[in-house]
Amino acid sequence: MRFFEGITGDWSYPTNIRFGCGRITELVDACRNLNVCNPLLVTDRGLAKLETAKKVFSLLNNSGMSWRGFSEVDPNPNENNLSSAVKSFKAGNHDGVIALGGGSGLDVGKLVAFMAEQSRPLWDFEDIGDYWKRAETHSICPIIAIPTTAGTGSEVGRAGVIKNSQTFEKKIIFHPKLLPSIVICDPELTIGMPKKITAGTGLDAFAHCVEAFSSPHFHPMSHGIALEGMRLVIENLPLAYNSGSNVEARGHMMCAAMMGATAFQKGLGAIHAMSHPIGALVDSHHGTTNAICMPSVLRLNRVAIEARFDQATKYLGIGGGFEGFCSFVKEFNISLGIPGSLSDLGVTSDQIEDLALKALNDPSCEGNPVPLNQNNMKDLFEDAMKG
Repeated sequence: MRFFEGITGDWSYPTNIRFGCGRITELVDACRNLNVCNPLLVTDRGLAKLETAKKVFSLLNNSGMSWRGFSEVDPNPNENNLSSAVKSFKAGNHDGVIALGGGSGLDVGKLVAFMAEQSRPLWDFEDIGDYWKRAETHSICPIIAIPTTAGTGSEVGRAGVIKNSQTFEKKIIFHPKLLPSIVICDPELTIGMPKKITAGTGLDAFAHCVEAFSSPHFHPMSHGIALEGMRLVIENLPLAYNSGSNVEARGHMMCAAMMGATAFQKGLGAIHAMSHPIGALVDSHHGTTNAICMPSVLRLNRVAIEARFDQATKYLGIGGGFEGFCSFVKEFNISLGIPGSLSDLGVTSDQIEDLALKALNDPSCEGNPVPLNQNNMKDLFEDAMKG
């Protein structure tokens, strides 16, 4: 049976989305819709070798359209990966980007389209104030995003995360035109995802929703999307994890990933502020790192979020209000094979001081419901080290 018995969706929010099983066959049509005749396809090294990517390559080869591929993308991509991709884009005289993959491939692909004709360096567009207004917008190329995981939601995001290889910091590069022009969400592309990646990416989507729901900023639309996104993850991630070919669960998780990335326009928080420098330091999987940090951050934020989670748990089918939600999160992580502490990722106690300082400089801090400082940030890392 096809996903939702053949029902598919064409959505215009937050961008043009073609959702449903088999929709990947519309890739060439999507290129033509954007007047893209010579795209650069950007993906990561691992995915480039898999049948999922080869299916996309075959579609492009059979179209008669000119295209090239670039796959020199690390799991936590840095400015060197991006620079090489931009050189490839220019050398091939490409007129658009197809970004294929999880967060790394999608982010690098989007940033190639953005940076190809910029005269200023990458770090000048960090997500600080109105730095994005420095960009030359007329030269930003069309982007088609094709997610192959269900987690980051970068396919509907206006930013890309890139690691500074000199300072070992993850930086968020923002511009409204980093939002892809067309997204193709085909749940069948996620069928072959390993259990470990299914769990990590799914919990990334969950963290986006939890932090957006917790954020003190006023954004009722994002608040509601975050709540429904949490429900979809809670109900469908175990199914996708335990039965990888369950296309309906995979489809719901793709929706949850997009919802999480849409919802965090309301704000992120300490989970992501911690996760970014950890990932830059030890090359840990972002969603897995988020999951490990979440219990500690929930405890810190309790004074500000307890009442709203007391209400939310009724909708989510979790008993015990806020305390029940915290217990659920720990059990959820265990059931999905998530390591118990940051020390399991290779973080050591002598790194905490530096990690805390870098976390405080992350823009995600602005969305945390409890103000963050050097003391409570250090306490968060020490708590997450113990698990």
